Amino acid sequence: FTAAELPAVKPDTPPAQLAENLVDPLIDCLIPLNSEGPLRGDRILPALLKLRRVGNKPVHFVGLAVNGDWEPIVHGGVYTKLQAGVQLATRTTALNELEYSEMVTRLRAVADEIGAEPEVPDMIEVMSEAKTLHRFVAGHDAQLGVNLASKGAPWAMATLIGALENAGFDVRPDGKFVMLDKEEGGGTLFTLSTNVTLGADTTSRLTLLLDVPCVAPARDGFGKMVACAKDLEQRLEAAIVDDFDQPLTDAALEEIAGQVREFYQEMDTADVAAGSTRALRLFS
Repeated sequence: FTAAELPAVKPDTPPAQLAENLVDPLIDCLIPLNSEGPLRGDRILPALLKLRRVGNKPVHFVGLAVNGDWEPIVHGGVYTKLQAGVQLATRTTALNELEYSEMVTRLRAVADEIGAEPEVPDMIEVMSEAKTLHRFVAGHDAQLGVNLASKGAPWAMATLIGALENAGFDVRPDGKFVMLDKEEGGGTLFTLSTNVTLGADTTSRLTLLLDVPCVAPARDGFGKMVACAKDLEQRLEAAIVDDFDQPLTDAALEEIAGQVREFYQEMDTADVAAGSTRALRLFS
């Protein structure tokens, strides 16, 4: 993503803050690029755009503008220094030796093209940081599900889709049902799966799913998901159950809500607030 596409970033975010979101010392390996003279945005952008990712890890560049702030590279900008950042981990993997070697090789070629010299960090240190960050991501990759089981005959998909739309779900072409946050700019709150393949006529089980690290605590994703489940329980004559078909009581749901609050505190303590740009980059 570019600065404009960064998750959870508002259009009027100041350039200096955008730069921090793009090349973030907590989740990116930072590689300074030094040049003898000033670099013009329109001259260097074509070269920088050749290096957008290595493996599945995004690569971004920011520049030290003449006003003394780091900012995204733009046409018309003039920069005295550049910094590249490659993301150290994603939801699936840590940055590995092969990806880092590819990053360094390709970055040297880009640097030669624009007349700059990279200060490449030691691979052993970078690999260690990447593994540590990935351990954190793997340990906080929490997805919470609440199921609805039909109390009678399976639901016909044709009527079910109408009921889900009436409950506020957005139906996607791939068959996914998404509950958007009406109050907070339309981001995803939680999703719903029918647990059957596209084209199936009926289903007897629905699963509501909250991607916990991707939804800010203030948006109360879990509370809204439970409220939606209770609404559907009435509309569809269903029972709210866990993954083992045991009824989920109000007491059990309240206990889970407490665990969610603790989880959010842990993420805050680690400086990766749930729903923040940093969290959305790591858990995308």
